[in-house]
Amino acid sequence: MGKYDNIFNSQEKSEQVLTPEEAVAAIAVVTAAADSSVEDVDAEDIAMILWEFEVFEEYSEEEISEVVYRLIGIAEDEGIGTLFNTANDFLSDELILDAFAAGVLMVIDEEQLIIPQAKTPLLKKLQQALDLEEEEAQEIIQEVIAAYEEAENEEYSDENETLLDSDLEAYESPLGNFIVPIPVESQRGGRVQHQEGVVGFSDDYGTLFRIDYYALTPEEEEEIESMGLEKYLQSVLIDKYVPQAISDNLPDAKVEQNEYLEETMDGAYFMLVNMPKGSTISKQENNGTATRMDAYRGLLSFFNGEFLYIVSYQRSYLEDETRGSLEEEAYHIKQNILGFVETIEFT
Repeated sequence: MGKYDNIFNSQEKSEQVLTPEEAVAAIAVVTAAADSSVEDVDAEDIAMILWEFEVFEEYSEEEISEVVYRLIGIAEDEGIGTLFNTANDFLSDELILDAFAAGVLMVIDEEQLIIPQAKTPLLKKLQQALDLEEEEAQEIIQEVIAAYEEAENEEYSDENETLLDSDLEAYESPLGNFIVPIPVESQRGGRVQHQEGVVGFSDDYGTLFRIDYYALTPEEEEEIESMGLEKYLQSVLIDKYVPQAISDNLPDAKVEQNEYLEETMDGAYFMLVNMPKGSTISKQENNGTATRMDAYRGLLSFFNGEFLYIVSYQRSYLEDETRGSLEEEAYHIKQNILGFVETIEFT
């Protein structure tokens, strides 16, 4: 018997009646309890997550809590498999995708914004039990991750964002290691987002310049000496930066071009990343939903003083916009980065 057969292959059904919305909440409870036990499920945590879910916009916090406690009671008395079958019976066709999304919400790693590998088999079983195609399931997973990312960015923006005005002309690093003229304009919705070790400049038209900077440790200096400058700068981007800053949130992102620039900053490494649906701006669909636009991001890693820098420039593409060849796009993006780096005053 497979690990989740007692849940998704059970034939038992409850006599309890559920609304379609309660059936969605029941899928959340089932998913939350699948790898532990019903007793370990935190009803208030589930209720808090579901309360922000669009399906439950007509529910109060108290009403959602009552629903979740009731569903947990069914699972305790009659079994998780029974609760799943009952939920599946009362799910309307319009809410099947929402039910899967509720399951995804229960297993997503909110800090890393990924589905933990250990939870992948559970989601696969849920997908099959709800009779969802692989493409549908992956779209839902990406939408949930994007929603978390957007909420995180909004929270980050509230605390660390400065909308530009005509008096703000330059940004100075809190560590005093560089000063840079701000490359976006207030008239275009320019803004500065910053936190420890990173500053980004963006606007409402999809422009994004970003500077990540890291003070070198003695261990890293030894690693550079051992590997050599070119290989170290390449490995920083391929093995660390791209997986953590891009691929974790955009699994379809792909490195398209690598180039070592020996004459730039005494040695720098350029990389071009293709980011489907990875833009900072979205397009509005006919059904009212927003979909992120495609983008290319160029990255340049180099050293200056006691710091490693990764400077990036992102270009977004309108749906009807004609792109140049990969070589042409890479060239223009690289020139934008190099031009931006020339404006930075390292101190």
